[in-house]
Amino acid sequence: MNTLSEVIGELCKIILPISEKSYLGNPNSSIAVCTLSSIDLLKKFVNSKILNQISIVGRLLSENKGIDSIIDHVNKNQKITTIIVCGKEVLGHKAGHSLFQLYKNGIDKNNRIINSTSPDPFLRVSKSQIQYFQNNITLVNLINETDFEIISDKIQIF
Repeated sequence: MNTLSEVIGELCKIILPISEKSYLGNPNSSIAVCTLSSIDLLKKFVNSKILNQISIVGRLLSENKGIDSIIDHVNKNQKITTIIVCGKEVLGHKAGHSLFQLYKNGIDKNNRIINSTSPDPFLRVSKSQIQYFQNNITLVNLINETDFEIISDKIQIF
């Protein structure tokens, strides 16, 4: 990440504080849910019984640190085999798009997500961590789906 991006990111934290939360559910579950920027959808998961059926639910706000966190988490919690990506994209960042491009294409020699259209898709996780993610995780694309019932029904399939 370049210095200007870091400065802008720090300013955004002050001007527009966004809580970057994730919530743990059933540690034995193989399913994780990513609600992208949809705070209301995240709250529905946290306040429902379905939290007992998933390992973790959280948001993905950035195409770099956020994806690094997901890759790190699934490498440390290898019971997770499925990530359902739902909710609205973060405007400008398209973190969900970048996550799917990483899954499909990996990174180049500069650690940039190949074919990502996000502004700063550079990762810090190792190539072996990315390979684990690509080989052992199933991504379910429900980007832009915000209907809690539809997403819950999809979870029941797994």
